Amino acid sequence: MTDPVDTASDSRAIVIGAGLGGLSAAMRLGAKGYAVTVLDRLDRVGGRGSSITQGGHRFDLGPTIVTVPQVFEDLWSACGRDFHKDVDLRPLEPFYEVRWPDGSRFSAYSDTEKMKAEVSRLNPDDLPGYMRFLKDSQKRYVVGYEGMLTKPMHRLWETIKVLPKFAQLRADKSIYKLAASRVKDDRLRMALSFHPLFIGGDPSHVTSIYALVAYLEKEFGVHYAMGGVQAIADGMAAVIRAQGGIIRHEVEADEVLITDGAAKGVRLTSGEVLSAPLVVSNTDAGHTYSHLLRNHPRKRWTAGKLARKRWSMGLYVWYFGTQGTARMWPDLGHHTIVNGPRFTGLLQDIFMRGKLSDDMSLYIHRPSKTDPNVAPKGDDTFYVLSPVPHLGWTHAVDWQTEEPRYRDKVAAELEKVMPGFRDRITTEFAFTPETFRDRYLSPHGCGFSIEPRILQSAWFRPHNVSEEARGLFLVGAGTHPGAGLPGVVASAEVVASMVPDAPVALDQRMAAE
Repeated sequence: MTDPVDTASDSRAIVIGAGLGGLSAAMRLGAKGYAVTVLDRLDRVGGRGSSITQGGHRFDLGPTIVTVPQVFEDLWSACGRDFHKDVDLRPLEPFYEVRWPDGSRFSAYSDTEKMKAEVSRLNPDDLPGYMRFLKDSQKRYVVGYEGMLTKPMHRLWETIKVLPKFAQLRADKSIYKLAASRVKDDRLRMALSFHPLFIGGDPSHVTSIYALVAYLEKEFGVHYAMGGVQAIADGMAAVIRAQGGIIRHEVEADEVLITDGAAKGVRLTSGEVLSAPLVVSNTDAGHTYSHLLRNHPRKRWTAGKLARKRWSMGLYVWYFGTQGTARMWPDLGHHTIVNGPRFTGLLQDIFMRGKLSDDMSLYIHRPSKTDPNVAPKGDDTFYVLSPVPHLGWTHAVDWQTEEPRYRDKVAAELEKVMPGFRDRITTEFAFTPETFRDRYLSPHGCGFSIEPRILQSAWFRPHNVSEEARGLFLVGAGTHPGAGLPGVVASAEVVASMVPDAPVALDQRMAAE
């Protein structure tokens, strides 16, 4: 492979997309002395982590759970800043509650003794197996997180080196099978294996390496940013502007311009051309290769290869505000997961059959339990998420027709948890996979880009440095290391490790010495 960046004296850089990955990349490039311009088609920063304010309620649109705050602390530190001076991060305890149709519940805590008590309450015979699962989780954290998260994986050798460890840890086994080998209670099997759904993976098929999430949660906690993830994105934008960077809203990149095998800039849908020898794409990797590079021959990520990939599920998300409910449903906390009667069967319908089922599992986000500023006094702000099939199936759901019916089905399930809620709604809207396709340019309307299966991870995933043009890099959920806040932020650290300091920064350093 040739050098990833031309060694010219031009210190301009363009970042396409102001999602968390793009903003992280802009911050790190700014710290290296680049003159950064960020382009985004939305009216505010954050991408899928942005928000909408409606009827006095602020709705977080995407990620709500912050784990591993160190990735943000390291990012701010690289820019000479203190993350905690810019963002108010609050630890949550318990992290979340999981509920089942039989009325049983399971709360997740950082304290091991509390977790043992929760396991014992469901099935005391599974306590030894749970302790073994914790050891499994820590081993996978060392290999999969510490060993690979911020390391470039565009050279096959880097993946080959970890294969013996992967074999030893049975990375070929799914996380659900790992949990099932440790505990016998179906509820505990679900509670220990559902986490890949937060990054678009089917627990029945993604690698058991993702058991590392259990260790991450216990070791580093689960947090909420006051003001939502939007507050983190706004803090990132403030750092970029303080570095002299420019963020342009409501503009859309239409093509990455390439000359003699090197990136030379970006053409916007308006026809405007911006020149720079360094381009970072935070758009979905599928969109980057299928659209932004459509006029250039592609070596690795051809249309056929992209079509053969397995993609993450779609999401149906219902956002609504309720009046006078702050003291209602007192047992409903900040994060609640409500299971339907099936777990593995529902996963099969969503990921393998592309079928929209009548039964469902729901994630309920109630940020007003922690953050009073998300709703008028005495009111509540909610978002309720249901995993659904993406739009890539030949029998894809027509959400223009189906959405009202599906909303009624979701409401019927919510009535069991929040009786009377619908009569209290004052404002509402919904996102379907069609919204993800149109708003975020997500292939097939997927919630998390390419699914994180073992042969779609590390070297097998779209690389952070593109094979198609020198000076073109990728960040975000569709590239290494993958989806989720730690993953997309870490992808920018990977890019920064491969990009030299800007020529201006080098000149300044030499002058200082």
